[in-house]
Amino acid sequence: MAASYGWLTSLPNQLAVASSVVNHRSAAAASFVVRASSTDASLTEKDCLRRRQVLVGLSSLTAALSWANFATAEDVPENFRAFVDFTDGYAYYYPSDWRDFDYMGHDSAFKDRFAALQHVRVSFIPTEKKDIHDLGSMEEVIFNLVKNIYAAPNQIPSIYEMQERTVDGKNYWTFEYELESPGFSRTAFATIAIGNGRYYTLVVGANERRWTRLRNKLKVVADSFKILDI
Repeated sequence: MAASYGWLTSLPNQLAVASSVVNHRSAAAASFVVRASSTDASLTEKDCLRRRQVLVGLSSLTAALSWANFATAEDVPENFRAFVDFTDGYAYYYPSDWRDFDYMGHDSAFKDRFAALQHVRVSFIPTEKKDIHDLGSMEEVIFNLVKNIYAAPNQIPSIYEMQERTVDGKNYWTFEYELESPGFSRTAFATIAIGNGRYYTLVVGANERRWTRLRNKLKVVADSFKILDI
């Protein structure tokens, strides 16, 4: 399950300490690489293991700092908070007045305090794919998802928009769709991506009556989803 960091008030002080450690260890790690390339014959197995542990630790610390900055950056949109899950490797923004709740089969979820149908949820499943493009073309994959996975037999699906973005070498597909039922319609954004051996899905939506007013706000959530290397 997700480890919710929410809004970490103590994080800036921790970052200040951790940043000094990163700066110190970055120089040390670089020197290890240089020495290893020039004195491989004199390195023992124990030396190699120790240096590997330092490099792995440095990599983990750097990743943690990067995503902690995601949660505390000044460019976090007003009236939003950051959710960062270092355990399961993802992060996103959600409206600051939403509260977390349990959504069956999902790793994290937040909903509006008064309108439960306005919510965001994230799930993931194992995959051997390395990138979202390994699933096929964006149009074919999204059409199949909406028509055959998201829509119930009594719902009429519509797809309005598809977008691709690339962040830090990872590809994300975000699309807007509507599921129309007799007497009721729900519209949502979904963002899908692959990383860490997982196929991630974020869905954020609301009922059709509120969609026009909320669309831009919920698009911020959909576009904020990012994968963290774990």
